[in-house]
Amino acid sequence: MVQDDPVTAYIDRQADFARPILRHLRARIHAASPAIGEAIKWGMPFFTYRDQNLCNMAAFKSHAAFGFWHDKVARDGDRASGRGDAMGQFGRIASISDLPADDRLAELLTQAMALIDAGDRPRSEPKAPREPLPLHPDFATAIRADPAAAKHWADFPPGKVRDYCEWINDAKQDATRARRIAQAVEWIAQGKGRNWKYEKGGDQSG
Repeated sequence: MVQDDPVTAYIDRQADFARPILRHLRARIHAASPAIGEAIKWGMPFFTYRDQNLCNMAAFKSHAAFGFWHDKVARDGDRASGRGDAMGQFGRIASISDLPADDRLAELLTQAMALIDAGDRPRSEPKAPREPLPLHPDFATAIRADPAAAKHWADFPPGKVRDYCEWINDAKQDATRARRIAQAVEWIAQGKGRNWKYEKGGDQSG
């Protein structure tokens, strides 16, 4: 396996629980074919085959994620159930045991490479993942100070985290940011996303 320093650096700076998962995935992916390359794209490790995206992985505060780029790979029978919303097809990965067995992962990688060899393109190119936004220091401090908010925040999917970070970071004045942080922590402590009022079942009043 060719070691790519940016990918190694990405793995090394992740949480203790995530590093073994990412290292295991990386090893199994490269074991599938010497033709598989790797790079950092959109802030996370991607694996490529014949200059096309094959699969990608990422780590977050309390889970890792892994997925294939082609929509025909890892269909419903291989998808995770009950592990919550997460990037990729396998839900929230908290340990190596949450991954497919090595032989099944090898089958899926072979399938994904065969689709590329055949010139089979995804029905629609998956939307490129967006890089995480910086967490404002004052916002981070306020979340840590509220145990309920800290618990929910650690379990939020990337989209909800990004929604809150955009809202806080876009504040033009310190007073506005402070008000938004206070409101955000209140909602987060209740497990609500930034746009909870507009989500199905949300209270449309106020």
